[in-house]
Amino acid sequence: MTLNSTVERVTDRIRARSEGARKTYLDRMAAAVADGPRRAHLTCGNQAHAYAPMGQDKDALVAEKAPNIGIITAYNDMLSAHQPFETYPAKIREAARAAGGTAQVAGGVPAMCDGVTQGQTGMELSLFSRDVIALAAGVGLSHNVFDAALYLGVCDKIVPGLIMASATFGYIPGLFVPAGPMTSGLPNDEKAKVRQEFAKGNIDRAELMKAEMASYHGPGTCTFYGTANTNQMLMEFMGMHLPGASFVNPDTELREALTTAATTRALEITALGNDYTPVSDILDERAFVNGLVGLMATGGSTNLVLHLPAMARAAGVILDLEDFSDLSAVTPLMAKVYPNGLADVNHFHAAGGLQFMIGNLLEAGLLHDDVKTVAGQGLSHYAKDPKFADGRITYDAGPKETLNDKILRPASDPFAPQGGLVQLSGNLGRGVIKVSAVAPERHIIEAPVRVFHEQHDVKAAFNAGELTEDVIIVVRFQGPKSNGMPELHSLTPTLAVLQDRGLKVALVTDGRMSGASGKVPAAIHVAPEAADGGPLALLRDGDVVRLDATTGSLTCMTDLTDRQPAVADLTGNGTGVGRELFEMFRQTVGPSTDGAAVVL
Repeated sequence: MTLNSTVERVTDRIRARSEGARKTYLDRMAAAVADGPRRAHLTCGNQAHAYAPMGQDKDALVAEKAPNIGIITAYNDMLSAHQPFETYPAKIREAARAAGGTAQVAGGVPAMCDGVTQGQTGMELSLFSRDVIALAAGVGLSHNVFDAALYLGVCDKIVPGLIMASATFGYIPGLFVPAGPMTSGLPNDEKAKVRQEFAKGNIDRAELMKAEMASYHGPGTCTFYGTANTNQMLMEFMGMHLPGASFVNPDTELREALTTAATTRALEITALGNDYTPVSDILDERAFVNGLVGLMATGGSTNLVLHLPAMARAAGVILDLEDFSDLSAVTPLMAKVYPNGLADVNHFHAAGGLQFMIGNLLEAGLLHDDVKTVAGQGLSHYAKDPKFADGRITYDAGPKETLNDKILRPASDPFAPQGGLVQLSGNLGRGVIKVSAVAPERHIIEAPVRVFHEQHDVKAAFNAGELTEDVIIVVRFQGPKSNGMPELHSLTPTLAVLQDRGLKVALVTDGRMSGASGKVPAAIHVAPEAADGGPLALLRDGDVVRLDATTGSLTCMTDLTDRQPAVADLTGNGTGVGRELFEMFRQTVGPSTDGAAVVL
């Protein structure tokens, strides 16, 4: 199938924009590859320290003929998605020995849960944790005794941070090893209704807690299609997982077999194996375009609009918001997974999942097939389904037709002709809006604004009965320089109640929402942020703002000439719950349009 002309044009534009940065990156990777296997450059004393606790693997490590895998793990037992990783290192070591290699835990990285910190102070460290993860993974791999790496991470900032690290160490191969989603619990739409009833005061906290616990009930990723599951989709579309690895539930035979297979494959693609495939060869502009198309086709999390530019920069690839918007315009929305629909990721996987989507998008000319992946040459590997039988994994052709057209449809008959992510620009700056779950009649909102500097003040105004007319809620000083750019997802139930009362409602912010932001129109990531001289700081209560997702504009209709910018008291953002440690991050972080990165 001929490649779609817009996909081709955007890819060429990214390649041209990235030419200098990509060349510098590839030259650096080539120099590292030319040095040969990493352990050869260590002294006997260096190596003795690295191998001292390795028991039966010592002889193989000293001989330097067997490839050695470094495991970077984000295990903790507070994140349901990461709890299964507790047992993975032992399984990986056993699988590596069986395949003639060795494996060591190179280091651990932090992994915080946005579900725990939503609406809490800890959320102000969430985005910055991505760069901390990249740094921590870099420390682990800096011991320089590894021929490949396995990255054990799933959730929101963890996968982006690990990609930044894997690209930095792109001269060695790297595979991402997921743990899969939890089994289905209370349906997400029922949980959302309970949250709204609590926001209205119609039910007590005990009923709310009962619903939340029935939804988040066991090991594995949360089952709605938020950032964590969007990450898993990306790793397949970008060729960094084994095919079909994303949405297999924990503690199943297939899940265990995929972990073993990832270990074996990591050994095969080292410089000591027979199919050397370093990360630097995989993460090029075509891989990132494939990831962007996957983001649009699945209606994935808006958080990836922040993360993907940072991930790409680590590999010398420069993305811009226009790339997201242009690809969204030609990518059909093929999936309806909560919050875009009623199904969860388990239902999506059963309906044909990523294997159906990738095969179908390849046939439609919307994906690059001529890419390198951890599974081999060509994205077509990812249109195949893994099966476990007789103690091993085999791959069959994936489904050619959807098994449930209420959840998953072909590109020729999609739920919507476009992916739903729109770049916004105007006299208030640049931002994005995700409209795949927003009713068409709400794609244009023009109304007076109410300006807030804290999300808690929005809820207070709602509880005081102040929000009774059409309104655009502006929550500013929520960007990375202000307070680390926390998600404002806890505002969703409040804004949804106003919308259900028949009001025209929208949110405009220099902060974040998430892939679970849902049906309320939200202009997010607006840059420059208010604390960095952005025009949001000029707004006053009553100013009329027009948010138009059909034309991609975000405009204040009131004359802002000669206005003095508001100055917020941000002194309280620097202390408590570890915020003291991140002052340098707030001072040096880049703009959200470039990924709000600190280390790149």
